[in-house]
Amino acid sequence: MADAKVIPFDDDRSRGAAAQRPARRRAGGSRRKGEPVVVREVQRMPGRTLPQDDVPVTQEEQPRQPQQGGTSLEQRIAGGLSFLRRRLTGDYEIDEFGYDQELTDQVLMSLIRPVYEKYFRVEVKGIENIPSDGGALIVANHSGTLPLDGLMMQVAVHDNHPANRHLRLLAADLVFMLPVVNELARKAGHTLACAEDAERLLERGELVGVMPEGFKGIGKPFSERYKLQRFGRGGFVSTALRAGTPIIPCSIVGAEEIYPMIGNAKTLARLLGFPYFPITPTFPWLGPLGAVPLPTKWTIQFGEPIRTDGYPPEAADDPMLMFNLTDQVREQIQHTLYKLLVQRRSVFF
Repeated sequence: MADAKVIPFDDDRSRGAAAQRPARRRAGGSRRKGEPVVVREVQRMPGRTLPQDDVPVTQEEQPRQPQQGGTSLEQRIAGGLSFLRRRLTGDYEIDEFGYDQELTDQVLMSLIRPVYEKYFRVEVKGIENIPSDGGALIVANHSGTLPLDGLMMQVAVHDNHPANRHLRLLAADLVFMLPVVNELARKAGHTLACAEDAERLLERGELVGVMPEGFKGIGKPFSERYKLQRFGRGGFVSTALRAGTPIIPCSIVGAEEIYPMIGNAKTLARLLGFPYFPITPTFPWLGPLGAVPLPTKWTIQFGEPIRTDGYPPEAADDPMLMFNLTDQVREQIQHTLYKLLVQRRSVFF
């Protein structure tokens, strides 16, 4: 912008410009010759504002333009401070299993979600097979040396389901024997893998996840990847029959390759109290760096639900029916695994 020139009042150009402008009428009528000019303050009419050209505004008086995202940033800060205040004062709720929904949604899920979205790039299929309300039992294959597949399935259900449902996983007793992990698992909604806890959750209308392979699936060698292990004695089927809730098979592809288990140090595992001690191409040779999982591409597919509400109450004690339903769920998961493997372009892409 060019510098403004100061024009003195006695300049000829100023006089010429004044001569060209029409004369303004002053309030109070005309004045006699020789009378001094009385300058009155112009009162602003109610409901009207003076034009900007007539009202000089200093830099200090100019309104500040709101910054983009300022309000949302303030809301996030206020929300974070409110969350900390509730944590410090104990003004939050947990259920009888120790589940802390607020902590899970705002902290735990936020920590897992970048791994889910950016690292494993999970693709979810068949989310419409999960009901919007009421209890349901999701049965999935288990693999990967470390139980990351359960956490990824938990995020997949919450972030992709229209109702943002929370998945309550049934975990092995070893999870609740480890320090720190025990508390985090309880806060995230996990509970002990027993029929009593599972039935109580289902009757409350919760979405429950179970991986019947257990340590046999998560600790199997890399040479047996995507080959389902035995599903136990079908206890999950009996639980679903008693609660009258549907069984939803779930197939997870991608978890088998995150820690290719090429060996098992059984002696060291017994000394540490673990069901197995994995040996992979990177662990323990690279130390802590070898514990970083490989960035494989994951696919999680939820199959069509298998209804159980049409069976009589005594069906839960029928061993032949439990065997048939268990085999049906297992075969559906295995068939979907093979189909997803054929469709997969690459382990990492």
